Amino acid sequence: MRIERRFTHRGQSPYENLPFVKRSSEIRNPDGSTVFKLDNIDIPESWSQLAIDILAQKYFRKAGVPQRDEQGNPIVGADGKPQLGGERDSRQVFERLAGCWTFWGKNFGYFKTPEDSDAFHDDLCYMLAHQMAAPNSPQWFNTGLHYAYGLSGPAQGHFYVDPTTREVVKATNAFEHPQPHACFIQSVDDDLVGDGGIMDLWVREARLFKYGSGTGTNFSRLRGDAEPLSGGGRSSGLMSFLRIGDRAAGAIKSGGTTRRAAKMVCLDLDHPDIEEFINWKVVEEQKVAAMVTGSKICAQRLNAVLKACHVVDDAGQMKIEIDAKRNPILREALAAARRDAVPEAYV
Repeated sequence: MRIERRFTHRGQSPYENLPFVKRSSEIRNPDGSTVFKLDNIDIPESWSQLAIDILAQKYFRKAGVPQRDEQGNPIVGADGKPQLGGERDSRQVFERLAGCWTFWGKNFGYFKTPEDSDAFHDDLCYMLAHQMAAPNSPQWFNTGLHYAYGLSGPAQGHFYVDPTTREVVKATNAFEHPQPHACFIQSVDDDLVGDGGIMDLWVREARLFKYGSGTGTNFSRLRGDAEPLSGGGRSSGLMSFLRIGDRAAGAIKSGGTTRRAAKMVCLDLDHPDIEEFINWKVVEEQKVAAMVTGSKICAQRLNAVLKACHVVDDAGQMKIEIDAKRNPILREALAAARRDAVPEAYV
């Protein structure tokens, strides 16, 4: 390919005339507790605080990155080994991504000349830094970690196509051939533990979620509730298995961050369990409403019970009276709690 420069000039940094400043990123819970905090990160001055928070919290690599001082020199520990930590400069991320894409392009003959590969790299860095372009989340999470930092790890069951032999090969390193794809469509067979079956799907989904990808599956092949099994029993139904998948997706932090895994579930209209499937979200929202309402009722009634235990005696002194037979206010508070279905164990 021939690549014509659009935003940069040969021999100049792609960040020419783009000021970088030190910024902090902090995300708190509603109660004020800190979820994430990172100070002194280098960011283009034009970036909003929201963009800074997303890059710092979601896309910065948090471990295994050789650290450098203010002059760009490697920081070495007392043992003589490079000190490792996380990414702290947005340019590390831009170079990791653009550098890796350019490296792949060079290796597999995409560019006609070295000048074309340099133009490709520089313009990509420029566009990333100026927020003119952005890849999907798995690219931010995974691409270039082996190329830029030499990260390696045990294989996670991935396969890739060898560009030379055109054959499918099992990966031996979790980072050398990353999983940078956003969305996957997967199938499932009406089989509990076999390859391509229900439990195998949860394993495949977990592999995708771990590296930040999403997945979608049509579950219409699974038999409905009470349909006969080959062993003579009856199926527990589609919904019992969908709840397992939903819990698994909720438990895995997508890409190792606080982002929930992206999961899509489809079902054909002629499936026996379609009505229960349609009402699934409604029922879950009803549970939330019931929990909120119940917790407020419990708080109101139980606080009234506790308050009723404090009485003033004939001498004007405050005392504790927990015998409902001698404390009519407590007796009334207990009756109100039971009337509102507060659990007996709470009362």
